[in-house]
Amino acid sequence: MPRGGARPNSGVPKGYKQRKTLDKLAAREFVRQKVTDALEGLLEAQIANSKGLKYLVVRNAKTGKFERVTQAQMEALLEPGNEDALERVEVWEKDPSVQAFTDLLNRALDKPAEQKQEFDVTLRGDAELVARLAGARKREPA
Repeated sequence: MPRGGARPNSGVPKGYKQRKTLDKLAAREFVRQKVTDALEGLLEAQIANSKGLKYLVVRNAKTGKFERVTQAQMEALLEPGNEDALERVEVWEKDPSVQAFTDLLNRALDKPAEQKQEFDVTLRGDAELVARLAGARKREPA
């Protein structure tokens, strides 16, 4: 009987997936499904981010801080009796996001290919440097 090495019909069968792998695949499918369901809203938000965002802020009369508000909060603040809580209402803008724009283009039109960079020392006229480098490469390490 041979000693050592692989034994026939031993080990995990080909194509078998561990429980951990199956759990990971199920989680990945769950996330993929959720993202796919919300894809239109996510895409609109990403496009808006690449163009630049605008949001409403109010200055709180008591604290003096600017606070970002939603439409529902604004309606509540504008109800009769709450007018003195506001000192100032402004619309602030966030600059367009270059990263969001680049990401959108990369996903829609594929990422551009990397340009191969070539560097030729001999074009600069440094023949002596090239000769020294070639000599150093031929030398054996000490």
